[in-house]
Amino acid sequence: MYLDLFKLTDLPFRLSPDPEFLYLSKNHARAKAYMESTIWFTDGFVILTGEIGAGKTTLIETFLSELDKEVVVAQINQTILSPLEFLQSILVQFGFQPYQMKKVELMSTLCNFLIEQYSNGRRVLLIIDEAQNLSLKVLEEVRLLSGLETTKDKVMRIILAGQPELNDKLDLPEMAQLTQRVRLRFHLTPLSREDLEHYIKHRLEIAGAKGREIFAPDTYDLIYQYTGGVPRLVNTLCDTTMMAAFAEDQDTISLNTLKTAIDELRWTDFATRSAKLTAHQAGQSIKSQGKKSEQPLAHIQLSHKGKLLGEYPIKVGRIVIGRIAENDIQIDSNFISRHHAQIITNVETCIIEDLNSTNGISFQEKRVRRKVLHNGDVLQVGEHELTYTDNRNLRRRSNIEDTDVAIPMLSETVVLSAEMGLPHPSANLESTFIKE
Repeated sequence: MYLDLFKLTDLPFRLSPDPEFLYLSKNHARAKAYMESTIWFTDGFVILTGEIGAGKTTLIETFLSELDKEVVVAQINQTILSPLEFLQSILVQFGFQPYQMKKVELMSTLCNFLIEQYSNGRRVLLIIDEAQNLSLKVLEEVRLLSGLETTKDKVMRIILAGQPELNDKLDLPEMAQLTQRVRLRFHLTPLSREDLEHYIKHRLEIAGAKGREIFAPDTYDLIYQYTGGVPRLVNTLCDTTMMAAFAEDQDTISLNTLKTAIDELRWTDFATRSAKLTAHQAGQSIKSQGKKSEQPLAHIQLSHKGKLLGEYPIKVGRIVIGRIAENDIQIDSNFISRHHAQIITNVETCIIEDLNSTNGISFQEKRVRRKVLHNGDVLQVGEHELTYTDNRNLRRRSNIEDTDVAIPMLSETVVLSAEMGLPHPSANLESTFIKE
Protein backbone atom coordinates (compact mmCIF):
# COMPACT_ATOMS: atom_id res chain seq x y z
CA MET A 1 0.00 0.00 0.00
CA TYR A 2 0.91 3.68 -0.11
CA LEU A 3 1.60 4.20 3.63
CA ASP A 4 5.37 4.10 3.29
CA LEU A 5 5.39 6.42 0.28
CA PHE A 6 3.36 9.09 2.10
CA LYS A 7 5.03 8.37 5.48
CA LEU A 8 1.69 7.57 7.15
CA THR A 9 0.97 5.20 10.01
CA ASP A 10 -2.66 4.41 9.14
CA LEU A 11 -4.98 4.48 6.15
CA PRO A 12 -6.62 7.92 6.24
CA PHE A 13 -9.65 7.32 4.02
CA ARG A 14 -11.11 3.98 4.97
CA LEU A 15 -14.87 3.71 4.47
CA SER A 16 -15.49 1.92 7.78
CA PRO A 17 -16.82 4.21 10.55
CA ASP A 18 -13.82 4.90 12.79
CA PRO A 19 -14.51 7.35 15.66
CA GLU A 20 -10.81 8.24 15.82
CA PHE A 21 -11.04 9.93 12.41
CA LEU A 22 -14.27 11.84 13.09
CA TYR A 23 -14.21 15.44 11.87
CA LEU A 24 -16.86 17.60 13.50
CA SER A 25 -18.17 20.20 11.09
CA LYS A 26 -20.74 22.59 12.57
CA ASN A 27 -23.54 20.32 11.36
CA HIS A 28 -21.88 17.14 12.61
CA ALA A 29 -21.17 18.75 15.99
CA ARG A 30 -24.79 19.81 16.29
CA ALA A 31 -26.03 16.33 15.34
CA LYS A 32 -23.74 14.79 17.98
CA ALA A 33 -25.04 17.22 20.59
CA TYR A 34 -28.59 16.19 19.73
CA MET A 35 -27.70 12.54 20.27
CA GLU A 36 -26.07 13.38 23.60
CA SER A 37 -29.28 15.13 24.64
CA THR A 38 -31.01 11.76 24.81
CA ILE A 39 -28.91 11.11 27.90
CA TRP A 40 -29.42 14.56 29.40
CA PHE A 41 -33.22 14.57 29.09
CA THR A 42 -35.45 11.89 30.62
CA ASP A 43 -37.73 12.00 27.56
CA GLY A 44 -34.92 11.79 24.99
CA PHE A 45 -36.16 10.83 21.54
CA VAL A 46 -34.07 12.06 18.60
CA ILE A 47 -34.44 11.58 14.83
CA LEU A 48 -31.26 11.98 12.77
CA THR A 49 -31.43 11.82 8.98
CA GLY A 50 -28.85 12.36 6.26
CA GLU A 51 -27.98 11.30 2.73
CA ILE A 52 -26.05 8.08 2.11
CA GLY A 53 -22.46 8.58 3.23
CA ALA A 54 -23.14 11.75 5.22
CA GLY A 55 -21.46 10.33 8.33
CA LYS A 56 -24.41 9.18 10.46
CA THR A 57 -22.90 5.82 11.42
CA THR A 58 -19.52 7.36 12.30
CA LEU A 59 -21.30 9.85 14.56
CA ILE A 60 -23.19 7.03 16.24
CA GLU A 61 -20.02 5.00 16.84
CA THR A 62 -18.26 8.05 18.27
CA PHE A 63 -21.22 8.84 20.51
CA LEU A 64 -21.33 5.26 21.78
CA SER A 65 -17.59 5.20 22.49
CA GLU A 66 -18.00 8.19 24.80
CA LEU A 67 -21.00 6.96 26.78
CA ASP A 68 -20.85 6.45 30.51
CA LYS A 69 -20.73 2.82 31.65
CA GLU A 70 -24.03 3.35 33.47
CA VAL A 71 -25.83 3.69 30.13
CA VAL A 72 -27.20 0.37 28.84
CA VAL A 73 -27.38 0.33 25.02
CA ALA A 74 -29.27 -1.73 22.46
CA GLN A 75 -28.05 -1.01 18.92
CA ILE A 76 -30.12 -2.31 16.00
CA ASN A 77 -28.56 -2.16 12.53
CA GLN A 78 -30.58 -4.83 10.69
CA THR A 79 -33.95 -3.16 10.23
CA ILE A 80 -35.89 -5.31 7.78
CA LEU A 81 -37.79 -7.01 10.59
CA SER A 82 -41.28 -8.00 11.61
CA PRO A 83 -42.61 -6.47 14.86
CA LEU A 84 -41.90 -9.74 16.67
CA GLU A 85 -38.33 -9.93 15.32
CA PHE A 86 -37.78 -6.31 16.26
CA LEU A 87 -38.65 -6.93 19.92
CA GLN A 88 -36.52 -10.08 19.91
CA SER A 89 -33.56 -8.12 18.51
CA ILE A 90 -33.78 -5.60 21.33
CA LEU A 91 -33.84 -8.28 24.00
CA VAL A 92 -30.90 -10.09 22.37
CA GLN A 93 -28.91 -6.85 22.73
CA PHE A 94 -29.75 -6.89 26.44
CA GLY A 95 -28.47 -10.45 26.84
CA PHE A 96 -31.69 -12.46 26.60
CA GLN A 97 -32.48 -15.42 24.35
CA PRO A 98 -36.08 -14.62 23.41
CA TYR A 99 -36.50 -16.74 20.28
CA GLN A 100 -39.29 -18.92 21.65
CA MET A 101 -41.16 -16.10 23.39
CA LYS A 102 -44.55 -14.89 22.24
CA LYS A 103 -45.17 -11.17 21.95
CA VAL A 104 -46.78 -10.86 25.37
CA GLU A 105 -43.74 -12.55 26.91
CA LEU A 106 -41.37 -10.30 24.95
CA MET A 107 -43.09 -7.15 26.17
CA SER A 108 -43.27 -8.38 29.75
CA THR A 109 -39.57 -9.33 29.78
CA LEU A 110 -38.58 -6.00 28.24
CA CYS A 111 -40.71 -3.94 30.64
CA ASN A 112 -39.34 -5.79 33.66
CA PHE A 113 -35.78 -5.26 32.41
CA LEU A 114 -36.32 -1.53 31.86
CA ILE A 115 -37.86 -1.05 35.31
CA GLU A 116 -34.99 -2.99 36.89
CA GLN A 117 -32.41 -0.80 35.15
CA TYR A 118 -34.27 2.37 36.16
CA SER A 119 -34.43 1.20 39.78
CA ASN A 120 -30.66 0.67 39.74
CA GLY A 121 -30.02 4.17 38.41
CA ARG A 122 -29.06 3.07 34.90
CA ARG A 123 -30.28 4.73 31.72
CA VAL A 124 -31.34 2.58 28.77
CA LEU A 125 -30.77 3.75 25.21
CA LEU A 126 -32.11 2.21 22.00
CA ILE A 127 -30.29 3.22 18.79
CA ILE A 128 -31.71 2.14 15.44
CA ASP A 129 -29.53 2.77 12.39
CA GLU A 130 -30.91 2.45 8.83
CA ALA A 131 -34.31 3.23 10.34
CA GLN A 132 -35.75 4.15 6.92
CA ASN A 133 -36.21 0.40 6.36
CA LEU A 134 -38.53 -0.04 9.35
CA SER A 135 -42.09 -0.94 8.41
CA LEU A 136 -44.97 1.15 9.72
CA LYS A 137 -45.90 -1.71 12.04
CA VAL A 138 -42.41 -1.72 13.57
CA LEU A 139 -42.46 2.08 13.89
CA GLU A 140 -45.67 1.64 15.86
CA GLU A 141 -43.74 -0.65 18.22
CA VAL A 142 -41.12 2.11 18.56
CA ARG A 143 -43.89 4.52 19.51
CA LEU A 144 -45.17 2.15 22.18
CA LEU A 145 -41.66 1.69 23.57
CA SER A 146 -41.18 5.45 23.71
CA GLY A 147 -44.21 5.68 25.97
CA LEU A 148 -42.95 3.27 28.63
CA GLU A 149 -42.51 5.32 31.80
CA THR A 150 -42.64 5.51 35.55
CA THR A 151 -44.68 8.19 37.30
CA LYS A 152 -41.81 10.63 36.67
CA ASP A 153 -39.55 9.53 33.82
CA LYS A 154 -39.41 7.62 30.57
CA VAL A 155 -37.49 4.38 31.00
CA MET A 156 -36.03 4.19 27.49
CA ARG A 157 -34.24 6.79 25.37
CA ILE A 158 -34.42 6.37 21.59
CA ILE A 159 -32.35 7.51 18.60
CA LEU A 160 -33.56 6.78 15.07
CA ALA A 161 -30.99 7.37 12.33
CA GLY A 162 -31.65 6.91 8.64
CA GLN A 163 -31.74 8.20 5.11
CA PRO A 164 -34.17 10.99 4.08
CA GLU A 165 -36.84 8.38 3.28
CA LEU A 166 -37.28 8.05 7.04
CA ASN A 167 -38.73 11.57 7.08
CA ASP A 168 -41.24 10.56 4.43
CA LYS A 169 -42.49 7.73 6.64
CA LEU A 170 -42.59 9.85 9.78
CA ASP A 171 -44.59 12.55 7.99
CA LEU A 172 -47.40 10.14 7.11
CA PRO A 173 -50.69 10.91 8.93
CA GLU A 174 -50.66 7.53 10.67
CA MET A 175 -47.29 8.36 12.24
CA ALA A 176 -48.55 11.54 13.95
CA GLN A 177 -48.55 9.95 17.41
CA LEU A 178 -44.93 8.89 16.99
CA THR A 179 -43.65 12.24 15.74
CA GLN A 180 -45.37 14.03 18.62
CA ARG A 181 -43.09 12.13 20.98
CA VAL A 182 -39.91 13.24 19.19
CA ARG A 183 -37.95 15.84 21.14
CA LEU A 184 -35.37 16.76 18.48
CA ARG A 185 -35.15 16.16 14.74
CA PHE A 186 -32.09 17.01 12.66
CA HIS A 187 -30.96 16.52 9.05
CA LEU A 188 -27.22 16.06 8.51
CA THR A 189 -26.02 17.94 5.44
CA PRO A 190 -22.79 17.35 3.42
CA LEU A 191 -19.57 19.24 4.15
CA SER A 192 -19.10 22.77 2.87
CA ARG A 193 -16.16 23.52 0.58
CA GLU A 194 -14.21 24.91 3.54
CA ASP A 195 -15.09 21.97 5.77
CA LEU A 196 -14.11 19.52 3.04
CA GLU A 197 -10.53 20.84 3.01
CA HIS A 198 -10.35 20.72 6.80
CA TYR A 199 -11.83 17.20 6.74
CA ILE A 200 -9.16 15.87 4.37
CA LYS A 201 -6.31 17.50 6.30
CA HIS A 202 -7.75 16.28 9.60
CA ARG A 203 -7.86 12.66 8.48
CA LEU A 204 -4.34 12.85 7.03
CA GLU A 205 -3.08 14.35 10.29
CA ILE A 206 -4.66 11.54 12.35
CA ALA A 207 -3.02 9.06 9.95
CA GLY A 208 0.42 10.56 10.62
CA ALA A 209 0.95 13.37 8.08
CA LYS A 210 2.48 15.63 10.78
CA GLY A 211 1.57 18.84 9.00
CA ARG A 212 2.80 17.83 5.54
CA GLU A 213 0.71 19.04 2.56
CA ILE A 214 -0.07 15.83 0.71
CA PHE A 215 -2.87 17.23 -1.45
CA ALA A 216 -1.92 20.26 -3.56
CA PRO A 217 -3.99 23.39 -2.79
CA ASP A 218 -5.59 23.41 -6.25
CA THR A 219 -7.08 19.91 -5.82
CA TYR A 220 -9.74 20.74 -3.22
CA ASP A 221 -12.10 22.60 -5.55
CA LEU A 222 -12.16 19.65 -7.93
CA ILE A 223 -12.66 17.17 -5.07
CA TYR A 224 -15.64 19.22 -3.92
CA GLN A 225 -17.02 19.41 -7.46
CA TYR A 226 -17.02 15.62 -7.80
CA THR A 227 -18.07 14.65 -4.25
CA GLY A 228 -20.45 17.42 -3.23
CA GLY A 229 -18.91 17.29 0.24
CA VAL A 230 -20.37 13.84 1.02
CA PRO A 231 -17.79 12.27 3.39
CA ARG A 232 -18.01 8.75 1.97
CA LEU A 233 -17.48 10.02 -1.57
CA VAL A 234 -14.59 12.17 -0.38
CA ASN A 235 -12.98 9.10 1.18
CA THR A 236 -13.45 7.05 -1.98
CA LEU A 237 -11.98 9.71 -4.27
CA CYS A 238 -9.05 10.58 -1.99
CA ASP A 239 -8.12 6.93 -1.45
CA THR A 240 -8.26 6.21 -5.19
CA THR A 241 -6.15 9.31 -5.86
CA MET A 242 -3.50 8.24 -3.38
CA MET A 243 -3.39 4.80 -5.02
CA ALA A 244 -2.93 6.48 -8.40
CA ALA A 245 -0.08 8.57 -6.99
CA PHE A 246 1.48 5.44 -5.50
CA ALA A 247 1.41 3.79 -8.93
CA GLU A 248 3.30 6.79 -10.31
CA ASP A 249 5.66 6.93 -7.28
CA GLN A 250 4.55 10.47 -6.37
CA ASP A 251 4.41 11.44 -2.69
CA THR A 252 2.13 14.45 -3.27
CA ILE A 253 -1.25 14.65 -5.00
CA SER A 254 -1.33 16.88 -8.06
CA LEU A 255 -4.35 18.04 -10.04
CA ASN A 256 -3.42 15.70 -12.89
CA THR A 257 -3.26 12.70 -10.54
CA LEU A 258 -6.66 13.64 -9.16
CA LYS A 259 -8.12 13.80 -12.69
CA THR A 260 -6.64 10.36 -13.41
CA ALA A 261 -8.43 8.95 -10.34
CA ILE A 262 -11.72 10.56 -11.42
CA ASP A 263 -11.36 8.96 -14.84
CA GLU A 264 -10.67 5.58 -13.24
CA LEU A 265 -13.81 5.90 -11.13
CA ARG A 266 -15.76 7.03 -14.21
CA TRP A 267 -17.46 9.74 -12.21
CA THR A 268 -19.37 12.69 -13.57
CA ASP A 269 -19.49 15.79 -11.40
CA PHE A 270 -21.67 15.59 -8.30
CA ALA A 271 -24.31 18.04 -9.54
CA THR A 272 -24.95 15.95 -12.64
CA ARG A 273 -25.15 12.71 -10.66
CA SER A 274 -27.48 14.32 -8.13
CA ALA A 275 -29.76 15.67 -10.87
CA LYS A 276 -30.06 12.18 -12.40
CA LEU A 277 -30.74 10.65 -8.98
CA THR A 278 -33.36 13.30 -8.15
CA ALA A 279 -35.10 12.72 -11.49
CA HIS A 280 -35.08 8.95 -10.88
CA GLN A 281 -36.47 9.36 -7.36
CA ALA A 282 -39.14 11.75 -8.62
CA GLY A 283 -40.15 9.19 -11.22
CA GLN A 284 -40.31 6.46 -8.59
CA SER A 285 -42.34 8.74 -6.33
CA ILE A 286 -44.85 9.44 -9.11
CA LYS A 287 -45.16 5.71 -9.79
CA SER A 288 -45.59 5.04 -6.08
CA GLN A 289 -48.22 7.75 -5.73
CA GLY A 290 -49.98 6.33 -8.75
CA LYS A 291 -50.09 2.92 -7.14
CA LYS A 292 -51.36 4.36 -3.89
CA SER A 293 -54.11 6.29 -5.65
CA GLU A 294 -55.36 3.24 -7.55
CA GLN A 295 -58.71 1.89 -6.50
CA PRO A 296 -58.60 -1.62 -4.99
CA LEU A 297 -58.96 -4.37 -7.57
CA ALA A 298 -61.22 -6.35 -5.26
CA HIS A 299 -62.48 -6.68 -1.69
CA ILE A 300 -62.68 -9.51 0.80
CA GLN A 301 -65.44 -9.53 3.41
CA LEU A 302 -64.82 -11.52 6.59
CA SER A 303 -67.92 -12.93 8.29
CA HIS A 304 -68.73 -15.29 11.14
CA LYS A 305 -72.10 -17.04 11.20
CA GLY A 306 -73.64 -14.37 9.00
CA LYS A 307 -72.19 -11.40 10.94
CA LEU A 308 -69.86 -9.11 8.98
CA LEU A 309 -66.59 -8.63 10.89
CA GLY A 310 -64.58 -6.57 8.40
CA GLU A 311 -63.88 -5.66 4.79
CA TYR A 312 -60.39 -5.60 3.29
CA PRO A 313 -59.22 -4.00 0.00
CA ILE A 314 -57.23 -6.18 -2.40
CA LYS A 315 -54.43 -4.60 -4.45
CA VAL A 316 -51.53 -5.98 -6.44
CA GLY A 317 -49.28 -7.99 -4.14
CA ARG A 318 -49.73 -10.54 -1.38
CA ILE A 319 -52.05 -10.66 1.62
CA VAL A 320 -51.54 -13.26 4.35
CA ILE A 321 -54.45 -14.51 6.45
CA GLY A 322 -53.90 -16.09 9.84
CA ARG A 323 -54.47 -16.15 13.56
CA ILE A 324 -51.62 -13.97 14.84
CA ALA A 325 -51.42 -10.18 14.68
CA GLU A 326 -48.59 -9.90 12.14
CA ASN A 327 -50.89 -11.15 9.34
CA ASP A 328 -52.56 -8.71 6.96
CA ILE A 329 -55.97 -10.21 7.82
CA GLN A 330 -56.12 -11.54 11.36
CA ILE A 331 -58.80 -14.06 12.32
CA ASP A 332 -58.67 -14.66 16.06
CA SER A 333 -59.90 -18.25 16.22
CA ASN A 334 -58.47 -21.55 17.38
CA PHE A 335 -59.62 -23.10 14.09
CA ILE A 336 -57.27 -20.80 12.15
CA SER A 337 -53.56 -21.56 11.78
CA ARG A 338 -50.89 -18.99 12.60
CA HIS A 339 -50.40 -18.43 8.87
CA HIS A 340 -53.46 -20.00 7.28
CA ALA A 341 -53.70 -18.79 3.68
CA GLN A 342 -52.47 -16.16 1.25
CA ILE A 343 -54.05 -14.18 -1.57
CA ILE A 344 -51.75 -13.43 -4.51
CA THR A 345 -52.99 -10.61 -6.78
CA ASN A 346 -51.84 -9.25 -10.11
CA VAL A 347 -53.66 -6.90 -12.49
CA GLU A 348 -55.68 -9.77 -13.94
CA THR A 349 -56.08 -12.45 -11.32
CA CYS A 350 -56.55 -13.11 -7.61
CA ILE A 351 -55.56 -16.54 -6.32
CA ILE A 352 -56.05 -17.86 -2.80
CA GLU A 353 -53.66 -20.56 -1.59
CA ASP A 354 -53.70 -22.73 1.50
CA LEU A 355 -50.45 -22.46 3.49
CA ASN A 356 -50.76 -26.07 4.63
CA SER A 357 -53.03 -25.03 7.47
CA THR A 358 -54.59 -27.58 9.78
CA ASN A 359 -58.22 -26.97 8.76
CA GLY A 360 -57.63 -25.69 5.24
CA ILE A 361 -59.88 -23.73 2.86
CA SER A 362 -63.21 -24.98 1.55
CA PHE A 363 -65.21 -23.91 -1.50
CA GLN A 364 -68.65 -25.38 -2.14
CA GLU A 365 -67.97 -27.90 0.63
CA LYS A 366 -64.77 -29.14 -1.01
CA ARG A 367 -61.34 -28.52 0.46
CA VAL A 368 -59.08 -26.73 -2.02
CA ARG A 369 -55.37 -26.08 -2.04
CA ARG A 370 -55.50 -23.23 -4.55
CA LYS A 371 -58.29 -21.37 -6.31
CA VAL A 372 -58.65 -18.54 -8.79
CA LEU A 373 -61.17 -16.17 -7.24
CA HIS A 374 -64.25 -14.95 -9.09
CA ASN A 375 -66.78 -12.31 -8.17
CA GLY A 376 -69.16 -13.60 -5.49
CA ASP A 377 -67.04 -16.58 -4.37
CA VAL A 378 -67.58 -17.58 -0.74
CA LEU A 379 -64.83 -19.60 0.96
CA GLN A 380 -64.84 -21.27 4.33
CA VAL A 381 -61.77 -20.89 6.57
CA GLY A 382 -62.32 -22.54 9.91
CA GLU A 383 -65.64 -21.22 11.23
CA HIS A 384 -65.36 -18.00 9.19
CA GLU A 385 -66.43 -17.08 5.67
CA LEU A 386 -64.51 -15.02 3.12
CA THR A 387 -66.64 -13.38 0.41
CA TYR A 388 -64.77 -12.15 -2.64
CA THR A 389 -65.99 -9.14 -4.64
CA ASP A 390 -64.19 -8.27 -7.88
CA ASN A 391 -64.18 -4.54 -8.72
CA ARG A 392 -62.81 -4.91 -12.26
CA ASN A 393 -65.33 -4.45 -15.05
CA LEU A 394 -63.36 -6.58 -17.50
CA ARG A 395 -62.06 -9.81 -16.09
CA ARG A 396 -59.84 -11.99 -18.19
CA ARG A 397 -59.86 -15.67 -17.57
CA SER A 398 -56.52 -16.95 -16.45
CA ASN A 399 -54.97 -20.08 -17.89
CA ILE A 400 -54.32 -21.19 -14.33
CA GLU A 401 -56.50 -24.14 -13.38
CA ASP A 402 -59.65 -22.90 -11.67
CA THR A 403 -59.83 -25.27 -8.72
CA ASP A 404 -57.26 -27.63 -7.31
CA VAL A 405 -59.03 -30.01 -4.94
CA ALA A 406 -55.94 -32.04 -4.13
CA ILE A 407 -54.83 -31.90 -0.53
CA PRO A 408 -51.08 -31.11 -0.40
CA MET A 409 -48.81 -34.01 0.49
CA LEU A 410 -46.46 -33.67 3.41
CA SER A 411 -43.48 -33.49 1.05
CA GLU A 412 -44.82 -30.48 -0.88
CA THR A 413 -43.18 -27.14 -0.26
CA VAL A 414 -44.97 -23.82 -0.18
CA VAL A 415 -42.80 -21.02 -1.56
CA LEU A 416 -42.98 -18.12 0.87
CA SER A 417 -41.20 -14.82 1.38
CA ALA A 418 -38.41 -15.14 3.92
CA GLU A 419 -39.29 -11.85 5.55
CA MET A 420 -42.73 -13.16 6.58
CA GLY A 421 -41.14 -15.81 8.80
CA LEU A 422 -43.79 -18.36 7.78
CA PRO A 423 -43.55 -21.82 9.32
CA HIS A 424 -42.28 -24.93 7.59
CA PRO A 425 -45.16 -26.62 5.73
CA SER A 426 -47.00 -29.29 7.68
CA ALA A 427 -50.30 -30.73 6.45
CA ASN A 428 -53.10 -32.39 8.39
CA LEU A 429 -55.34 -34.53 6.23
CA GLU A 430 -58.32 -34.70 8.57
CA SER A 431 -61.46 -33.12 7.14
CA THR A 432 -62.96 -31.95 10.44
CA PHE A 433 -61.96 -28.72 12.19
CA ILE A 434 -59.23 -29.15 14.75
CA LYS A 435 -58.44 -26.55 17.39
CA GLU A 436 -54.84 -25.44 17.25
